[in-house]
Amino acid sequence: QVQLEESGGGLVQAGGSLRLSCAISGIISNINALGWYRQAPGKQRELVAAITRSDTTNYADSVEGRFTISGGSAKNTLYLQMNSLKPEDPAVDYCYEHRLSVALRSARDYWGQGTQVIVSS
Repeated sequence: QVQLEESGGGLVQAGGSLRLSCAISGIISNINALGWYRQAPGKQRELVAAITRSDTTNYADSVEGRFTISGGSAKNTLYLQMNSLKPEDPAVDYCYEHRLSVALRSARDYWGQGTQVIVSS
């Protein structure tokens, strides 16, 4: 089956940048989309960015213009470039802590364990 392993998370100051990577292994056909999701403690998991089978990209309104998704199964790596990180995005002024996870959407969904991102003010 498919394995997804995210990496690149860490602590970053507000306004800083971070690039996440997800190594994709295994063989799967008919991939509909790959997406980065974020989830803060006690919060609903939400889509941050996705790239579809047709290589179109979608972004949450809150990150449009700041985040960029690239790569995919063809390269066995999915990236998320995050610029101008804002701790106030999740309404946490002093610390923005969440986990970024990749989902591979196909006939069934595959999820990685995610990588932690902390944005400090």
